Amino acid sequence: MLSITRSSRAVSRPVLLVVRTLATESVHSSAPDDIPPPLPPKTLNKPSRPRISPYPRPRPAVFYKHPAIPTLPSTFGRNQLLPVADSTRALLESIVSQFDAPIRYAFAYGSGVFDQDGYDPLKEDDKPMLDFMFAVTHSAHFHSINMQQHPHHYPLHARLLGSSYVSRLEEIGPGVWFNPYVLVGGVRIKYGITTVDNLCSDLLNWKSLYLAGRMHKPLRIIKDDARVRLTQQVNLTSAVRAALLTLPHEFPETALFERIAGISYNGDPRMWLPAENRGKVVNIVRKQGPQFKELYHRLAVGLPGVQWPATETMVRQDTSPTARAAHLRKLPWNLL
Repeated sequence: MLSITRSSRAVSRPVLLVVRTLATESVHSSAPDDIPPPLPPKTLNKPSRPRISPYPRPRPAVFYKHPAIPTLPSTFGRNQLLPVADSTRALLESIVSQFDAPIRYAFAYGSGVFDQDGYDPLKEDDKPMLDFMFAVTHSAHFHSINMQQHPHHYPLHARLLGSSYVSRLEEIGPGVWFNPYVLVGGVRIKYGITTVDNLCSDLLNWKSLYLAGRMHKPLRIIKDDARVRLTQQVNLTSAVRAALLTLPHEFPETALFERIAGISYNGDPRMWLPAENRGKVVNIVRKQGPQFKELYHRLAVGLPGVQWPATETMVRQDTSPTARAAHLRKLPWNLL
């Protein structure tokens, strides 16, 4: 009897242990405190920031380009393309081609290109010097190359101080550096250097009238530039407006040409020197009348109130206060 009781107790113990174990595991698995924490989200490996170097690399250069002027129509500014003799054209182009430094716009002017009273082209001693004007993008760059190619064109102090000195000195006054009395290809010439920006500023605003006044008179373009041609057309129109304001209702075309040619000489102290020709304006117009008419006829007839038939030499204009005021409002602002 005792043995049966002991055996039943021995059998019940494992059952109780199993039941207790199952109960304990079920309770333990439902406890919220023992839930494992969620895995952290996968993060991308961010590149580590480079350490600042004591010798940083230079930033890449950024080139700022001015918007280029689109190609002008073939007929725009054709009044500026004045013809010369083939021999003169070939000579002018050969002289400019001997400069290695870059030139954007070049023209020749003066009595060496177009005839003037007082000069006899057949006499060798009376032959005038050829005058040129070069407009460049960067004057220091031009002078640096030109000094290497033509050092004898520059005075000693300019060669010693270098192209930077010349370009800084060029900025004083009208913004032109001249190399006079130099031989190029066996021809004695004088040439000036300015920047395209300075040239266009004077053509539009008559800042000094030094370059704009020279370009009021006939010249021969050797190297053309769209921006300069556009501003030169404005300069020529301004010259016509300024001259019309000083003229009566009816006048001969030579009076218009003389007023335009005299704009750059009015107030010039050189005209009071004994060595200067007081009749220079008349001498220019007398020989260059056809070139003046080619320059200004189409511009003048395009202005309101101006009547100038191509076959006639008399010009008529509206001199009412309204017409005068319209011309006055459109003059260069430095003139007002």
